Parts: sequence; C-alpha cells; structure tokens
Amino acid sequence: MHPCTHDAAASRSELAPLADALLSMDNPISGLTRLNTRREHPDSPENLLRRLGRGEIGLPHDAFHTLQPWRAAAHLRELLMDCGVLPAIDKRVCLFERWLVDHLAGITNPRQAQLVRRFATWEVLPRLRTSADRRALTPSSTRYAADRVKHATVFLRRLDDHGRDLATCGQADIDLWHAEHNEHDRKSVRAFLLRCQNTKLSRRFRLPAAQIQRAAPLAQRERLDMLGRVLTDETPPLRSRVAALIVLLHAQPLSRIVHLTVDDVIHDDRHVLLRLGDPPTPVPTAVAELLLYWIANRDNMNTATNRDSRRLFPGRRAGQPMHPDALSAQVNELGVPAVASRVAAIRQHVRELPAPVVADALGYHHKTTTRLQTDTGTPWSRYAPGDHSGRTAEAVRSSPGPAADIRSRRCPRPDPPM
Repeated sequence: MHPCTHDAAASRSELAPLADALLSMDNPISGLTRLNTRREHPDSPENLLRRLGRGEIGLPHDAFHTLQPWRAAAHLRELLMDCGVLPAIDKRVCLFERWLVDHLAGITNPRQAQLVRRFATWEVLPRLRTSADRRALTPSSTRYAADRVKHATVFLRRLDDHGRDLATCGQADIDLWHAEHNEHDRKSVRAFLLRCQNTKLSRRFRLPAAQIQRAAPLAQRERLDMLGRVLTDETPPLRSRVAALIVLLHAQPLSRIVHLTVDDVIHDDRHVLLRLGDPPTPVPTAVAELLLYWIANRDNMNTATNRDSRRLFPGRRAGQPMHPDALSAQVNELGVPAVASRVAAIRQHVRELPAPVVADALGYHHKTTTRLQTDTGTPWSRYAPGDHSGRTAEAVRSSPGPAADIRSRRCPRPDPPM
C-alpha cells in the first residue's frame, strides 16, 4: 500500500472507499500517478493526500477550489467522486468553479468583483449546472461560460477607465463597445448587460441583434469520398477512424461522441444499432465491423483508473472519457473536418427522411431538423402526423442515402495490435 493511502484510510474512515478502490487496481501506483511527484514540497501532490487523511482538507466540493497543485487536486477530486466519497458532479462544472475562484481573486476593484460574482452565481453557474443535469458538458460549454464572466469583467473595467459605472453607463457606451469588438465579444457580454437591465443595476439599452454564424457544409460527394477512405485506409489509428465514421454517417458532434458508452452499441445476431436517440440507429455492416472491433480493442484500458471503463472512447483519468478537443484533432488529421462533416451529414439526412424521424433517431431537437429541412427546400408538410416511432429504425435502414451507399462495402478486419 502507498504510505499516503495507508495514512488516509487509517485517519478518516470515510476515506476507506478511496483506499479500497486504489488497492483493487492491478497497479495502484498508476492510480496515484498525478499524486506522486515533487515529493516533500509543501504543496506537493503527495502532501495533498496526507492533508486529506489528517482531516486538514474537508470533503465538500468547494474545499478543493483553492488547493494546489490544481491538477493533482482535480485528479484527487475525480478519484473521490469515482469511489463515492464525494457526490458526482460534472467534471467541467468543477473546473469552472475552481477557475472562477481564481478569476474573482484577480479583480482588484471590490465593487466590480461583487458584480461579477453575482452574475456568475445567479446567471452563469445555474445555467451550467442545468446543462450538466441534462447531458455531460463539453469544453466549449465551459469556455463560453468563462468568456461571459471574463467579458463582464472587461466591460466593467472599461467603464471604470472612462470614469463611469453601471449606473451612469449610457447608450453611447454600449454602441462604442459593440463597434470596437467582434461578434464573439459582443455575444459574450450580452447576458451580463441583459441581467444588469433586468435587475435595475443599469438603465435600459438597445442591444444589437445577435448574428448567427453557420459552418459551410461539405458537398455530398466529398462526404461520401471521406466515408470510403476512412473505411478502407487501415493506416490511421482505429480510434480516430471510428470517431470520424460516427461524425460522417450519424451527424454527431465529437463533444457528444466522447460520452457514448459500449452499452450504446446494441448488437444482436442480425444488426448493430447505435443508441443516439429513440429508437437506436442502424449501423451499416462495414462500419459495424469496425465499431465492434474497436470496442474489443479500445485504448486507455490498461490504466488503473479506467480498467473497467464503459466509455466508447475512454480517457486516462478516473471515470472520464477522452477529451473531445483531442479526439477532434485526431479526426481532423484524417482530413475529415468535424464540424463541416457533421453539418453535411445532418443536411443529407433531412433531405431523405422527415425531420421528426431524423430528430428522434439522431438525438437532435425537432426544431433544428425542421429548420434544416426547410433550408434544403424539402419541407415535410406532407408528413402524416402521429406516432411513427415503431417505423423509424426501418425507415433509416431502408433509406437510399449514405448508409445505403456504404452498406454493402466490406472493409478488411484490422490486424490485432502487436
């Protein structure tokens, strides 16, 4: 037993599940990798574990917000959640809360710090937590949340530099901000300005309408060429090939793909289905072979913290999937632009099937697929209303679209890893 683990288990009985989880691993040291460097330093990761065992670190989540080194603290927090000592919270909510503590500490003006704290507490964090309750957060979700807080801070600082505050801020100040900043900056500060008006911290403003930017889709021929190349070229890593196929065929964002589990792949004697919505979506034979082979040979399964992972794309940290940015980079290395490919795929699906069928099968909102179907010039007003869920899977299976184009294509089974 690692001495720190022994100390922790002996000192605090509530930490026994952590010790048991580490000792049950084939290689407990690998579970403590991030807690086993810079020994004897006052802020060393090893000292962090000792302090936890001595009771110097409490077990509410907010006790971890200011701990250093922060990466070791985050890893320890994930281990505690994974073994049930701490209640499970989305990892990205944890990271945002920690970032927020540091950000607020860096605001030197007490009044500005108070305003930003209120905005983050009553506007940004509740939305983030609500989103996390519905579905695992993506890196872009927390980046956008942080951007809203940062731009609120920058806006207040700018007012102060010009001898103004929220009470004296006028329409001219709003117009100048919008004129000098790009669309992302304008969008990021919008929620803060609206809240200031609604809570009567400022006067009423006219805010320019937000602009919606959409990625240009690939041509259908390009997309089908990519599907064929990814299926037949055995040179790239299997992980990136499988992820790219799910993007190209099923129009899924990588931020959602990383949260799929092996239980979402349904395999019977005749078909392989992928649970993206209700009902599950059929997977063409050639893609199904590759998908099943990947499940049997997934990466990152030999780490102590993830040996029993059910993730389709397991990461290296306890209970966590692969980071979507990392998977996106690997897919892009295949020459498959993830966003453009997904847009092309969903647009092709709504050309071939009614929008509600596509929405149900692929996990999209009905309004999204209806708008896309209207944009493509194929409105579904002729679609008969009623419960079609029993026929959705068969409709997708018999669709003459991309699934049919590759259904009969066979790909060589990859050689087993050496």
